[in-house]
Amino acid sequence: MKKILLIPALIFFVNAAFCQDKTVMEKTIYQFKVKDIEGNSFDFADLKGKKIMIVNTASKCGLTGQYRGLQKLYDLHKDNGFVIVGFPANDFLWQEPGTNDEIAEFCEKNYGVSFPMMSKITVKGAKMHPLYQFLTQVDKNGYKSSSVSWNFQKYLIGRDGKLEKIITPRTAPMSDEVLGWVEEQKTETALN
Repeated sequence: MKKILLIPALIFFVNAAFCQDKTVMEKTIYQFKVKDIEGNSFDFADLKGKKIMIVNTASKCGLTGQYRGLQKLYDLHKDNGFVIVGFPANDFLWQEPGTNDEIAEFCEKNYGVSFPMMSKITVKGAKMHPLYQFLTQVDKNGYKSSSVSWNFQKYLIGRDGKLEKIITPRTAPMSDEVLGWVEEQKTETALN
């Protein structure tokens, strides 16, 4: 009789724990799998414990030179639990018309980009990628609603996978605001 009563109780607690983990996961970046620029699967869950900058990029924009600053920031902090993930998008005045292969070649040749670049997506409008729905909607990210105002908008994700900060496109990757956030992360890593 006791065994019969224990089984439903055990099932209840396992289901409750699973549902709680699923709810927590839904408010983090770790729920997403995307395609990298070469078409391979990229799982954000593999970045657990790192701070992440997500940035929508374009090759023919007045801000394209920010690739240089992004690469410098990545080179300086990639060994300290920080990663940049770029998402090419053609949503602003058709400033990213290239194919994934053309974009990858452009980034490597002109800026030596070695941080992870993903396949081209849509970051606004009716065809907005689910990742960007998460980044821009408070009910999905638990932080703040926003809109992607232009190429090179930066979304900063904490080591717990939660959205922490949104940086405007014109703010340089090596700005005090961004560096302060990254350095804060560096201090956190040293303390743990």
